[in-house]
Amino acid sequence: MVHHAPVAVSAPGKVLLAGGYLVLDREFTGLVFGLDARLHVIVQPIPTRNGVTLNEIVVQSPQFQDAVWEYGYRLTERDGGMKVTQLRVDADLKLNSNTFVETTLSYALSYMSSMAKPTITPASITILADNDYYSTPSDLANGSSTPPRFHVFGTPISKAHKTGLGSSAALVTALTAALLTYYLPKDTLDLSTELGKRHLHNLAQAAHCAAQGKVGSGFDVASAVYGSCLYRRFFPAILSNHAEPGQANFGTQIKAIVDESDEVQWDHEILKNAVKVPRGLRLVMCDVSHGSQTPGMVKQVLAWRKEKPDEANVIWGQLHKHNSGLADELKIAAECPSGEDQYSKVTEHFRSIRSLIRQMSDKSGVPIEPPEQTKLLDACEKIPGVVGGVVPGAGGYDAISVLVRDDPDSLAQLRDLLSGWRFMGGIDGEEISGRVSMLGVREEMEGVRPEKAHVYKQWLP
Repeated sequence: MVHHAPVAVSAPGKVLLAGGYLVLDREFTGLVFGLDARLHVIVQPIPTRNGVTLNEIVVQSPQFQDAVWEYGYRLTERDGGMKVTQLRVDADLKLNSNTFVETTLSYALSYMSSMAKPTITPASITILADNDYYSTPSDLANGSSTPPRFHVFGTPISKAHKTGLGSSAALVTALTAALLTYYLPKDTLDLSTELGKRHLHNLAQAAHCAAQGKVGSGFDVASAVYGSCLYRRFFPAILSNHAEPGQANFGTQIKAIVDESDEVQWDHEILKNAVKVPRGLRLVMCDVSHGSQTPGMVKQVLAWRKEKPDEANVIWGQLHKHNSGLADELKIAAECPSGEDQYSKVTEHFRSIRSLIRQMSDKSGVPIEPPEQTKLLDACEKIPGVVGGVVPGAGGYDAISVLVRDDPDSLAQLRDLLSGWRFMGGIDGEEISGRVSMLGVREEMEGVRPEKAHVYKQWLP
């Protein structure tokens, strides 16, 4: 039996600073920042006794309760790819599924099985998330203890409050990259090359879309692979018509999608050089300890745009103008600093974007920038050193984003404001309240990257 060396890979979170909703349309772009909160995946062999053969992959996330998933795998007939089936860990435990993990395994193993007979051996996979992906426990937020690198949240993943940093896209990307690195020789696929990253991007997009049950814009996977970028989505038909894992010809189809055959050509745009943060500024995320149901919000906004296209398209066009202007002014300020008021145009674009988002909220009936978030952002913008802020992405009650001068005084004033802020809001008639805290994340230009497997030794089985 072939024994592969352990590998570790991480992928960043994201924030769609400008281009929420617009990024669903190929006519427009999204300004996406990677974040230095990372999702880590470590793959290592499962030790077996001589003469014992396993076709099993065990996945665990030790930060959460009951987060262990065991899968069997087999190559199917009629070019159906690799069939992955969840096994029961314990006869007394309810089967606890993880769609994103299972789908990613199916797609990655199927893609590899379509190549020159890679050796798929049993493996143990550990998933670790940096703490800021989830609302920080009060003892850590208050500084009463030194935060561990990977906090044990003591709850099932389904009950953990996410902060909206794109955990599913980072997970799918990191897991896909780790599997490709673990099983394939470097001369077959090298993730340090542009071609290797492109193949990773295509495969992770396909797996992520399948896991979430729809073809999304893909900006979150793009930033997980490439880091901060200006992104234009791919045409949805690329991922809407292929077979499912186990069905006839899935293996050939997924290889054509990933490797880009003559019939399948990706048409997305990822512009790394269009995104810069001026020296002396940093991006800050402020968590409101609650989340929003993004798919339902998107559905309602798109329904409003379909019903009133003239009204919606006026706002869409103005938003695109200021979103593009924001990216341009940040780049200009980064390359040609011009004195104390160099960020004045950046601030103007932030304010125009917020005004247009509130119009969209009012006309669509969707709380993209709810009144409670408006109050919080207005208060943040009054602090000296804060250049501007938004409710990013689809909006709602996820974390807000603030661009602030990267100096101790500005950050301390912002932290003091947030520590005393009492957040009161309402979702679907349900009153919510809670604290607001500054997450430890900031912008991250780098995307997926290899890590040293031995660094994670204390968290591995």
